[in-house]
Amino acid sequence: MAFTSMVSTVPVLFFFFTLLLVSANSSSLSHDIKVQEQDKDPFVGFNIGTDVSNLLSPTELVKFLQTQKVNHVRLYDADPELLKALAKTKIRVIISVPNNQLLAIGSSNSTAASWIGRNVVAYYPETLITAISVGDEVLTTVPSSAPLLLPAIESLYNALVASNLHTQIKVSTPHAASIMLDTFPPSQAYFNQTWHSIMVPLLQFLSKTGSPLMMNLYPYYVYMQNKGVVPLDNCLFEPLTPSKEMVDPNTLLHYTNVLDAMVDAAYVSMKNLNVSDVVVLVTESGWPSKGDSKEPYATIDNADTYNSNLIKHVFDRTGTPLHPEMTSSVYIYELFNEDLRASPVSEASWGLFYANSTPVYLLHVSGSGTFLANDTTNQTYCIAMDGVDAKTLQAALDWACGPGRSNCSEIQPGESCYQPNNVKGHASFAFNSYYQKEGRASGSCDFKGVAMITTTDPEMLMFQVMEAAFSREARRSEIGHRQW
Repeated sequence: MAFTSMVSTVPVLFFFFTLLLVSANSSSLSHDIKVQEQDKDPFVGFNIGTDVSNLLSPTELVKFLQTQKVNHVRLYDADPELLKALAKTKIRVIISVPNNQLLAIGSSNSTAASWIGRNVVAYYPETLITAISVGDEVLTTVPSSAPLLLPAIESLYNALVASNLHTQIKVSTPHAASIMLDTFPPSQAYFNQTWHSIMVPLLQFLSKTGSPLMMNLYPYYVYMQNKGVVPLDNCLFEPLTPSKEMVDPNTLLHYTNVLDAMVDAAYVSMKNLNVSDVVVLVTESGWPSKGDSKEPYATIDNADTYNSNLIKHVFDRTGTPLHPEMTSSVYIYELFNEDLRASPVSEASWGLFYANSTPVYLLHVSGSGTFLANDTTNQTYCIAMDGVDAKTLQAALDWACGPGRSNCSEIQPGESCYQPNNVKGHASFAFNSYYQKEGRASGSCDFKGVAMITTTDPEMLMFQVMEAAFSREARRSEIGHRQW
């Protein structure tokens, strides 16, 4: 994921402050796109980054995905152990060619064939590989490799043809939103002409092979670059009054959210290059849950709102204003917080889960079928994190029992939850008391970063600790009795 998914301010100003509805003939943007072979229904998948300390083992990760009812994932490489672990599951996976491998694959058909043999043929069909993403935002992040992009894609495709897998597995490349210019209003969008020599043959290839245009689209960055112009509610899929809807003055289409506008901008950009039968696949979208002082809108509440509403929006199958007949599938960035990522703070805070598989926050996606088992808002608790020093925990405990008005009576000496008598146990009880009192609201289980959400009742944890301690003491007594 890169920082290049942004738009310029001036076109946005024009778009949002266009109040006069201009009569226009929108037939040039008619709904003539052909739905190509893909999953019959739109889906939500997840990107899995690996800059994570103590990442789950491949076997544990696959079990976790199954528990969470996640059926689509995108990898940033082609990890052999994870591909093995995914075998004989129903989980569909996009594998990737990292940017640093483009030179070798784009320069040699035999290297491309070897890559397909090693990373696709060796696992398919036991592992349901659905697509190969070649590089990531190459045009905007490593433009020096741009001339090799299409040769690499075509070489990999030819290798799939040789293995008779070209109809089952698509080949494409993810782009940053910044390859499009004047994206607001969508009807005026077009691809940066700098890249026409690459985009035109690439789109022709996608059209010929039935592959999607992969786009990384982040309303978060749109908002951050255009604060005061783009309303936050429009970025978060929040319900809008008609007066707050974005109106494209050329088509008279009303947009209730920024992501739909970005998707339609991609369709218009393709239309301007005479391509109208390629679908948009959103390979990355999300919202960070934590940021530094320059990113005040990177919060748990906003991340929860965006991702929850995004999931509902996809499963509602309402399409976009320009293409209501077709809803783009979306891969959320990302499954786990990548705590090893460099600054800014938000770079390490896009995940729905921590590395230990506990949720960063609880999505609210009821009504979206069985997707994401972590929507367990009524069965969650707040406890102290492992590894936090006692002094810091004590300060958080004092706040919870003081200004936070948690019910801490049961952790007083002689009361039912006093044992085990340690600051972590008492803090977990107090944290959970506050969390439940606040209705398990987003952000109410933080305590300056020393608390986390769990599905295990802290009172049960205390009972288990006491039971273990009692068992140890009983064993000591028994051993002492035998020795006597």
